[in-house]
Amino acid sequence: MDTVNINGTLIWYYYICPREVWFIGHSIEADQENDFLALGRHIHDFYYKKQKKEFIIDNTIKIDILPGKKVIGEIKKSSKYLKSATMQIAFYLYFLKQKGINLSGELLFPEERKKKKIFLTKEIENELKNAISNINKILNMDKPPKATKIHYCKNCAYKEMCWS
Repeated sequence: MDTVNINGTLIWYYYICPREVWFIGHSIEADQENDFLALGRHIHDFYYKKQKKEFIIDNTIKIDILPGKKVIGEIKKSSKYLKSATMQIAFYLYFLKQKGINLSGELLFPEERKKKKIFLTKEIENELKNAISNINKILNMDKPPKATKIHYCKNCAYKEMCWS
């Protein structure tokens, strides 16, 4: 499966909005002053200060932290986007598995004081392969998918671009 142009951010947004996938994949930046982006950066910087953060591998995956042996972690501000977060960390596990490294994952929601273990299963691998294929199709489109109002639009950093 070709993951050359795919990264964890694209996987995350695939499960939220295909239009965002197209914007990100075409280097169109979101509103960096968006309060929700700023809050996410703050949570990422504030929590887990004693642990090593942000390991970048092959310019494809950026692992937030390594909370334990054979475990990678992803810090999120909320479990509201659980499916996206799960598939993002599963993508990291899948990517590492392709390199012969088998790990498990842990989603960390410090504001909620929650953790969720993530394991790469055959079902998740198959879903990721399908997502990667669909992301490649979206990225190859000449223009972004049509804007569709969804419940995530309210706090989206691309809101002005889609609805102005």
